[in-house]
Amino acid sequence: MKSLLLGIAAAIVFATAAHAVDIGGSYRVVGKNLDGSEYTGTAEIIVTSQNTCRITWVTGGTTSVGICMRNGIAFAASYVLGKEIGLVIYEVNNNGSMDGIWTIADTEGVGTESLIPR
Repeated sequence: MKSLLLGIAAAIVFATAAHAVDIGGSYRVVGKNLDGSEYTGTAEIIVTSQNTCRITWVTGGTTSVGICMRNGIAFAASYVLGKEIGLVIYEVNNNGSMDGIWTIADTEGVGTESLIPR
């Protein structure tokens, strides 16, 4: 029973720590496109309220902008890339990094992306 209570307490601490991480700031971007090719770049997140933000990615020679929202360890962003609309869903890690998957509307497959605080 004691080990069960310790396990529950540890889970709560870890969940709270991830939730407490401030997401605003600059990030290094590392990802894979839908075709498996790799890309790198930067991202800037500007917090606009307790749960909402603006995000700008610069990858290769392309800049895309979007809105974002956080709920606990879940972080999602919608963005415009040229004439395309995309969506990315990240999990916020305890160290402030985020790992996610993304897609573009009406396109098959997903890419992956990590945001690492700079």
